[in-house]
Amino acid sequence: MASPRRMSAAPAALLILLLLVAMEMGTMKVAEARTCQSKSHKFKGGCFSDSNCTSMCHTENFPRGQCHQHYVEPKCYCERDC
Repeated sequence: MASPRRMSAAPAALLILLLLVAMEMGTMKVAEARTCQSKSHKFKGGCFSDSNCTSMCHTENFPRGQCHQHYVEPKCYCERDC
């Protein structure tokens, strides 16, 4: 017959194993979509406001827009997931 000490260690070992498995499941990495960018064709002048850029990109059927430094003057680039 197994000793009482061994019988009480089995549930503790199982609990530790379940905790380790649960922790590993929580750290799984999710693949992120790549972002494709296109310089806005309608935005004129320097881009100093991401919200203005986004508004213009919406008219070009892009969900987002962001100002990026392009040589001397910042330009509006429209973005979408590839």
